Amino acid sequence: MDVWLYLPALSQAALVSMLICGLSLVVAAILAFASGLALFAGSASIKAIAAIYVEIFRGTSLLVQLFWLFYALPLIGFSMPSFLTGVLALGLNSGAYGAEVVRGALRSVSHQQHEAATALNFSRLDALRRIILPQAIPEMIPAFSNLAVQNLKDTSLVSMITIVDLAFKAQELRNLTQDTVTVYGLALAMYFIMAMVILAASRLLELRIGRAMGRHA
Repeated sequence: MDVWLYLPALSQAALVSMLICGLSLVVAAILAFASGLALFAGSASIKAIAAIYVEIFRGTSLLVQLFWLFYALPLIGFSMPSFLTGVLALGLNSGAYGAEVVRGALRSVSHQQHEAATALNFSRLDALRRIILPQAIPEMIPAFSNLAVQNLKDTSLVSMITIVDLAFKAQELRNLTQDTVTVYGLALAMYFIMAMVILAASRLLELRIGRAMGRHA
């Protein structure tokens, strides 16, 4: 049971998991804001497109989405490297859930704020940018931090498409050494530490935004 023997390989694999998590969160944030804004203030056709995206990726299994992108998509003439596939699948899935977070936060802004924007003769875009979004963004952060942690945990699924992430490396080491308790114990600890880092960063961001808006922690 040599912990120090396993740490280098598991740490390197954990970096892969963190990289996939970080890149997929960037994709998810872009999709979440684009879709959430479309659902909140888009035209009927834009709302329909956003709603279809959100419902498909919220209503189906992430594992099946991952397999479809990696195994089925090449059969119709389009293939991607496994790493890109993993990032895209996680980003699309988290973005769909994030879109509802964005829409819900935008709707939480009181109707009086919308009326004030109209009274000041703001365009719809100006009202979103200067009044509604600044109030809605702090409301999004707790939910987005939870989504970020869930995204980190979901990175373990990319091992199913041959990516050597933390879950893949832990399974590989366990098969080689049969030291199940130590290997999986270390993997659990590493996932926990990474999740705590995400939550701490989210809390810090929440505090900073709150202070910038004159709120107190």
